[in-house]
Amino acid sequence: MRLRNIPRAESVLEACKEVVKDPESLRGDWNQTFKKEQPLHIEIGMGKGQFLLTLAAQNPQINYIGIERYSSVLLRAVEKFQELEAEGKAPANIRFICMDANDLPTVFAPAEVSRIYLNFSDPWPKARHARRRLTSNEFFKLYDQILTADGTVEFKTDNRPLFDFSVEELETSELFVLDQLSYDLHNDSTMNQGNIMTEYEAKFSSMGNPICKLIAKRR
Repeated sequence: MRLRNIPRAESVLEACKEVVKDPESLRGDWNQTFKKEQPLHIEIGMGKGQFLLTLAAQNPQINYIGIERYSSVLLRAVEKFQELEAEGKAPANIRFICMDANDLPTVFAPAEVSRIYLNFSDPWPKARHARRRLTSNEFFKLYDQILTADGTVEFKTDNRPLFDFSVEELETSELFVLDQLSYDLHNDSTMNQGNIMTEYEAKFSSMGNPICKLIAKRR
């Protein structure tokens, strides 16, 4: 996937105090960067940030970290945060990291994260790239290293082949088990309760695409 480089991205991220510049130094002690010691939830591939910013505002009793690999993408979320900040509405319980998801165990200690959100992740459609998918068993092994004993992974997508792949991975996983599943989230009265839509979710749903969601928990 080719992304347009935004020259100002690096300087904006560097100037924002909510963007953690040296995340490895906080491994095992992430609560020190927040005002309160409370459960930690992370979103991998947070995109423009609507989902996590809304969650943080609604749940001040939880600390949130949004992770993006590309600075030009993370820029959008940070700018949205800064807009809220200018209005006096920015949540205090959110931080941002520009990093690759493969490095999760170097940034978070065992049992430090309570929940992981994956929303409309890159499908990596070619079979030879299957291990790069964030719902592959390769990544579930990483999640297992940082989640609490009762930790969960929540995944949403409109990409049915990717969703089917994710379900199949969980069926063979020795570390995680499928807890909840819906192939049409917005018409599922149970799983859709309290659902917060991402930008992609709103777009694809308006096009008539059913949204799939699963929740996986550790064995």
